[in-house]
Amino acid sequence: MTWTDSLPSARGKLLRDEPLGPFTWFRVGGAADVLFIPADSDDLADFLKALDPAVPVTVLGVGSNVIVRDGGVEGVVIRLAGRPFAGITTEGDAITAGAGALDAMVAKASAKAGLAGLEFYAGIPGTIGGALTMNAGCYGAETKDILVSARGLTRAGAWVDYALADFGYTYRHSEAPVDIIWIEAVYRGTPDVPEAVAARIAEITARREQTQPIREKTGGSTFKNPPGHSSWKLVEAAGWRGKPFGGAKFSELHSNFMINFNDATAADIEDLGNTVREDVQSKLNVNLEWEIKRIGRPV
Repeated sequence: MTWTDSLPSARGKLLRDEPLGPFTWFRVGGAADVLFIPADSDDLADFLKALDPAVPVTVLGVGSNVIVRDGGVEGVVIRLAGRPFAGITTEGDAITAGAGALDAMVAKASAKAGLAGLEFYAGIPGTIGGALTMNAGCYGAETKDILVSARGLTRAGAWVDYALADFGYTYRHSEAPVDIIWIEAVYRGTPDVPEAVAARIAEITARREQTQPIREKTGGSTFKNPPGHSSWKLVEAAGWRGKPFGGAKFSELHSNFMINFNDATAADIEDLGNTVREDVQSKLNVNLEWEIKRIGRPV
């Protein structure tokens, strides 16, 4: 008998040995020992309280910025899916969004409410939970510029509330404990004409479609921008734009985006990233740090 045979009861879905590739943009990776899709936040809190503290817990959003390794993910993978975790409401200049809400949908909701400042979320292919975790941003704006507060659950199932200052945000980084599972966030926008906000969102969306391989099996930005550098320029300068590596390569359209173009494995994709990091360090003496999260066991 193993820990998977004595899981706490839950109202949501508990799926054993569930393949995770279909939940990621790269469409690669092994299975979760257990995939838990909670019915709501209370279901999640009760489950976490009853779960053996020794069992690892990993949160997976829409899989837009993650490599799930081919050996799968140990422990319980939690996916905050469906209406209970994706709600978006506005009141005055405040926007409250569930951690499972798509960043782009939050941007659209802000436009409808006539609130500016969240337009850049239209250019981020992830969820609010991921945005909170990594201070997601693009086009000169970041999560820290608009966030007021957030609420989440600890690994033990206890509720915690964080004000913006508690996150200690820096570029693509938060000082908040990595085991907090964010449930919702509150943002503050600036009143503006809805049509003007929508027009800026449309401009960001069009720019993204023209410059990023969003219709490919990709994972978004691969590397953080080193101080004084653009990662895509470094990858290109090292000769890796469009160069095949197994079934993976860096996109010809945007050379900081890896794509699975020919039945790549997770190992192909991660090894490509590590090989390029080493090559850029050797040729250009610049250290590239991963922006894509890598989780799970290698084969």
